[in-house]
Amino acid sequence: MKVGFIGLGTMGASIALNAVKGQHSLVVHDINRDAANPHLEIGAEWAASPKEVAAQSEVVFTSLPGPAQVEEVALGENGLMEGFSAGSAYFDLSTNSPTVMRRLHATMQEKGVEVMDAPVSGGPDGAKSGKMAIWVGGDRATFDKYKAVLDTMGDAARYIGPIGAGSIAKLVHNLSGYIIQTAMAETFTMGVKAGLEPDALWEAVRQGALGRRRSFDTLHRNYLPQKFDPPDFALALARKDVALACELGREYDVPMKMAHTTLAEMTEALNRGWAGRDSRVAMTLQNERAGVDIKVDPERLKEIIDND
Repeated sequence: MKVGFIGLGTMGASIALNAVKGQHSLVVHDINRDAANPHLEIGAEWAASPKEVAAQSEVVFTSLPGPAQVEEVALGENGLMEGFSAGSAYFDLSTNSPTVMRRLHATMQEKGVEVMDAPVSGGPDGAKSGKMAIWVGGDRATFDKYKAVLDTMGDAARYIGPIGAGSIAKLVHNLSGYIIQTAMAETFTMGVKAGLEPDALWEAVRQGALGRRRSFDTLHRNYLPQKFDPPDFALALARKDVALACELGREYDVPMKMAHTTLAEMTEALNRGWAGRDSRVAMTLQNERAGVDIKVDPERLKEIIDND
């Protein structure tokens, strides 16, 4: 099957490589031509524009920073819309707005193109290993038709519902994580200021009811050692996800106090110039307010994990 792929960044590069390794014929495009080198070396073809990708492919996947980039690639000059023919399919793997995806779906259906929102979850490691969820919204028959391609990209491709459903599921997932992240910063500064050492506190709570569900284990990668570069997931992208979720809440008149608090925290961190740092850097704002210094030697964190 001839598969098109646009967006060879941190996530997209690995996902596209897995598609090639899954024996699919791949044509790729990215604003950075050099990003395609690993794919071209193992048999992918280069296309000079999204239009060319669409013209050469039965199904196209995009992995892009956000709604604005998706709309530009899909509907802009030399975009996918200009290259698609009737019967083609388009899956967007980005974290996106369900409203935008519904609009693209309506526009492209006029040309006989099926649009599917298919955001992924698994982070850079999951993208590389293929251990990654893919939540798909759109036409069920189209999902079934291209399930084999999705299975080369992730190990948990699921049909969620009509167009927009995948994006809603992804925003619920990501927003939950960032709200928990904000709450953890608050509770940890309270515990440290009340007299506990941060490593002792972390070692203790990991064995409580919440800790045994491993909700605290993310803290050892960034927050506790205060290591935010290079990012696992950049603050600018994380803030975009939270902003999209807040927009969705407003669209449906849902009060979202914690979500907007989280957005405010991330916006303040963004205004510090931390856009390219790991998203958890926003947690350090609470450290400053509380007057607490939290920094644990990575070797000590490893020791705690190894003692499980």
